[in-house]
Amino acid sequence: MRVLHLLDSLNRGGAETLVLDVCRNARANGLDLTFAATGGGELEDDFQRSGAHFVRLSRRAPLDPKLVGQLRRLIAEREVEVVHCHQAVEALHAYLATRGNKRIKRVLSFHLCAADAKNRLALKFLAPRMDANVAVSRELLSCLDAEGGFDTTKNFQVVYNGVDAARLQATTGGNDLRAELKLPEGDLLLGMVGNFYADARKDQLTVCRALPALFRRVSNAHFVFAGGHAGDDATRIYQECVNYCREQGIADRVHFLGKRADVAGVLRALDIFVFSSRKDSFGVAVVEAMLAGVPVVVSDIGALLEVTQGGEFASVFRTGDADDLARRLCELVEDRARRLRLAGDARRWANAEFGIETHIANLLKLYKSAAGVP
Repeated sequence: MRVLHLLDSLNRGGAETLVLDVCRNARANGLDLTFAATGGGELEDDFQRSGAHFVRLSRRAPLDPKLVGQLRRLIAEREVEVVHCHQAVEALHAYLATRGNKRIKRVLSFHLCAADAKNRLALKFLAPRMDANVAVSRELLSCLDAEGGFDTTKNFQVVYNGVDAARLQATTGGNDLRAELKLPEGDLLLGMVGNFYADARKDQLTVCRALPALFRRVSNAHFVFAGGHAGDDATRIYQECVNYCREQGIADRVHFLGKRADVAGVLRALDIFVFSSRKDSFGVAVVEAMLAGVPVVVSDIGALLEVTQGGEFASVFRTGDADDLARRLCELVEDRARRLRLAGDARRWANAEFGIETHIANLLKLYKSAAGVP
């Protein structure tokens, strides 16, 4: 099928990384894909080299009639059958560009439950006018119904995100992070990948509070946080974590890396991956760690239990409970055989359920169903 994926920005984020993985693997998996961006960002060069037909457009206003016309022409020129959007702003422009054309089907993915008032209003308008709405997990589908106020019984369905395992298997620089940190050979490195957010949805502070107990028991362990922070509230949460580590005398063993472009390299350097979260819709970082062959420890929220098969493929701790997290970490650090077994089982599970090939196959089923194609 001829499909157009549309994004408003190309900055490094979950939706952008997902679509980039789709672009890189579309042709090999039977998807005739055009990708259009209405704004730029740090991933623009990657999208241009992705193998999908790339078109750079420009949005000059919140609602840009010129962009609507450009999209209408692009859809006609590329003989697009399905337009797939991931955010309210591009979905609104795509709706206007395809309104009245029953041949073209519209798909909108929901990646988060919460939205600001303006986007929530737009999404409430758009959802009933889509041929299919996608929630990236059952947990998110429930949240959209209970908290978002969407009627998810009509044209909503779950399609799990996909991750390109090949992206996580670079052939060079496997120990670069350890060399960067000047870690002695044999030291253990644990870590978490996730930005610091103003609403504290990612709970790095609970991890910090678990580390003194871990470090007392395991003298050669270090921990890294990879993730940026923006805005006063997010910066405050980040600084609270830094200050706590200083006050506890563990700052020399806790490394705040900031925003990193080499997530694959960070994951390859880790012995254990920790993901402490209070609210999530899927958990791409957890799936990336599993596909990279790193044993994972996750908080017991719904979405993370979902991607780890009810905790079968992870060590699970009580959300926000630093003592329980410390116990889980110590147990896993001291049981290498369990770490290896957990990592291997999780990798096979994640590849089958969340590999990019599985994701694209599920997208094709969705597109054909929306278009009425057998």
